[in-house]
Amino acid sequence: MSHIPACLNPTEEDIQLLLSAKAHLGAQNVDTHMLPYVYQRRDDGINIINVVKTWEKLVLAARVIAAIEDPQDVCVISSRSFGQRAVLKYGIHTGAQGLAGRFTPGNFTNYITRKFKEPRLIVVADPREDSQAIREASYVNIPVIAFCNTDSPLEHVDIAIPLNNSSKHAIGLGFWLLAREVLRLRGTLSRKESWDIMVDLYFFREAEEVEKDQEAITEKPAEGNWEQTTEGADAAALANAGNWETTEGDWAEGAAPAADWAAEGAANSGWTA
Repeated sequence: MSHIPACLNPTEEDIQLLLSAKAHLGAQNVDTHMLPYVYQRRDDGINIINVVKTWEKLVLAARVIAAIEDPQDVCVISSRSFGQRAVLKYGIHTGAQGLAGRFTPGNFTNYITRKFKEPRLIVVADPREDSQAIREASYVNIPVIAFCNTDSPLEHVDIAIPLNNSSKHAIGLGFWLLAREVLRLRGTLSRKESWDIMVDLYFFREAEEVEKDQEAITEKPAEGNWEQTTEGADAAALANAGNWETTEGDWAEGAAPAADWAAEGAANSGWTA
């Protein structure tokens, strides 16, 4: 890719991740401004996104974010459930402010609100769902970076990252790649070593899946303690089995005094045969 330095080129693993997450599968409709990012159209009507341009825009967005001195001046927003987990994880790993859930009107324009913010840059997961945040950002001249599908509107969007934002795996991978690239540009993470944060942490998960995992975690220690308790009980039983023999021996030895007591009682009774 000639538009970025050679050190910023994607690896084969990065391209495979994008393809595995189906980040290249767009919608059936195409916005006029998104036409340059469409590679071709399939027979079933699905538009294929050019992953090379996706990577170029990811790197461009990461360079813009890394240029901001205070990470708290970056606000990451997602009102869709698919992107809320990714937004919160991105905020934790890069130091940005994460807004997951419904965007309260007036957060950027009305200083009386409790959650009033003045960021220097915002990143949204979907321009259509997060239109309120983009509209308020345009009122106060805040640049906007957005993950855009082929049918996403690009009004007031400064940097559009072409990606399938309708897939929970694609949007999670997009934020994971963006966070990793930001850390690399800041010097926190070396390009020669892999990031120890798994991409699965950025994927949206249903509440039922989380409950099942928690139940499995709580059941495993209980099973381990039961086995240990059973083994301990068996060992104690074996130990006590050896003590029974010694105890029986003591009882046999104690039987002689009992016979003497009976003889003494008969002699003292005064009865004769």
